[in-house]
Amino acid sequence: MSNAKHEHHPAFSHRLDALSPSSIFRIGARAKALSEQSRDIVRMDAGEPDFQTPKYIIDAAKQALDDGFTRYTPIGGLPMLKTAIREKFRKENNLHYNDDEVMHSCGAKQALFNACMTLLEPSDEVIIPSPHWGTYPAIANIAGARVVDARTTFDEGFTLSAETLKQCLSPRTRMVILNTPNNPTGRIYSRETLSAIGNVLLEYPEVFILSDDIYEHLRFDNEPYANILNVCPSLKERTLVINGVSKAYAMTGWRVGFVAGPADIITKMQQLQGQTNSHTAAVSQVAATTALESGLRDVHRMTQTFAQRARLVTETLNDIETIEVQPPHGSFYCLPDFSGLIESREGIENDQQMADWLLDELGVALVPGSAFALFF
Repeated sequence: MSNAKHEHHPAFSHRLDALSPSSIFRIGARAKALSEQSRDIVRMDAGEPDFQTPKYIIDAAKQALDDGFTRYTPIGGLPMLKTAIREKFRKENNLHYNDDEVMHSCGAKQALFNACMTLLEPSDEVIIPSPHWGTYPAIANIAGARVVDARTTFDEGFTLSAETLKQCLSPRTRMVILNTPNNPTGRIYSRETLSAIGNVLLEYPEVFILSDDIYEHLRFDNEPYANILNVCPSLKERTLVINGVSKAYAMTGWRVGFVAGPADIITKMQQLQGQTNSHTAAVSQVAATTALESGLRDVHRMTQTFAQRARLVTETLNDIETIEVQPPHGSFYCLPDFSGLIESREGIENDQQMADWLLDELGVALVPGSAFALFF
């Protein structure tokens, strides 16, 4: 009898097959490693405000701890937070919801996960305009759905058109995801574009719409914000609006997102959340309540700085002959076209290699466009 030891490899769930390594994390890890080697690295790879959470929010959290907010809360969120969420939608978006139509989540990402796991079945199709944030297709794939990339181009401002949407729709389409201002392009969908998209979706009553508004307040013009419900209110009974405090209030680490939508869907999403993390920390919920109730003064201050940076980046990159860039309208992202630069560099064949070269040779950490399903 052999005494040889046999290696046993775990049988991982097939759900993980849909999760490919992220270029964002790869570049981030390399940039961190170089920084630890005393290299001076300019980090432009992280999707996070570089401001501190406003002091009045931190003070409210400290007081909440003293007041005993250290225990379980309702799955949908503390009553004060749900009220603040409803009031936010009423005052800032002219959208009216009842208590059973809103819930909080552990960041906007969990709201997205809850929605996809609640609404999607295997063989369903999810239309996502590309380029897009990599978490959208990842979560849709975990839910067993098939992702349909609605490809947009640099020349059309990376904005989904009604014509492209029509071409992507099929009898299997179950969900369309919209994100404006957009990650990673910084572009904002106009009311006219949203109206055209809404008119198409009115013809497909079985399709749900997920509107990710997380960058809502990070806009560089004075135009009123609009999501698809503001221009096409008839879609309200099948639209989920996702938002949170992470980006606008520089509260990424507090992990508070929220979602509004039809009561029957919210009920099912709460059932799902009740069997996962239940809720985010009670103290974070109090902090988020304070943020939503305290106005947008600090948000506007941060946004002014982002706008100044956007102008600087746009003007500087446009001075380089081999790079083209369209000015972002909001968020803190910009997606320039480096294809001319890639073609001009011997030994560099794609954007992944260009990102490595920029990091190794110039000490600049940028995320390649292919990480966002940017097609050439």
